[in-house]
Amino acid sequence: MLESRIFRDAARGDALVLAAFSYRYDAHLVPGLIENLAPTVHGYVAWNDTGAEMALTPETTRRELILAEARRLGARWILAADPDERFEDRLAQRLPEMLAEGEGNLWMFRLREMFSPDHYRTDSVWGGKSLMRLFPISAAQGPLTVALHGHWIADSSSYTKRDARVNVYHLRMASPVRRRMRRELYAAADPRREFQPIGYDYLDDERGLRLERIPEGRG
Repeated sequence: MLESRIFRDAARGDALVLAAFSYRYDAHLVPGLIENLAPTVHGYVAWNDTGAEMALTPETTRRELILAEARRLGARWILAADPDERFEDRLAQRLPEMLAEGEGNLWMFRLREMFSPDHYRTDSVWGGKSLMRLFPISAAQGPLTVALHGHWIADSSSYTKRDARVNVYHLRMASPVRRRMRRELYAAADPRREFQPIGYDYLDDERGLRLERIPEGRG
């Protein structure tokens, strides 16, 4: 089921920026996500997946419905998010500068996997994760085909990927129980590792664990 809300209109001459996300198992985290993003975006479009019968529904279907509704509402830019994530507070100050660089850019955010309330993991694959989270809606053309761990846009070849210099903090990994649940959920949904060759066992493997505290001013 689609849901949308506009917090405020874009100022004359400014682009309308909408957050986009879907939720099911983490519905209780949605109010916190909205609070986190409200200073940055003009509103949001979300897919409420709580009524689904499958363990995981295809990302392609949910995202295409969200994008279609965002277009109808007049969005020029999309900030993709998940309810179990929080963006740095300073994104609100960075965003106008990023948008001013033009609609030929896709903005990459460093993903910080939280292993405690204030520490994220940095060893091995953990220290190099980044995701494209801010993009012009004009880039979202053509059908999406990857049902799990896919991208919001089908073809990025004609766009420039830029570093947003903003962290996204992933909360779901912050406890051993949650890490195990995440591994089990995705391992069951993707038993042959078609959508993620590295597999999912690493999600709760603490060998070589190295943590770093969230830097001052980057909360």
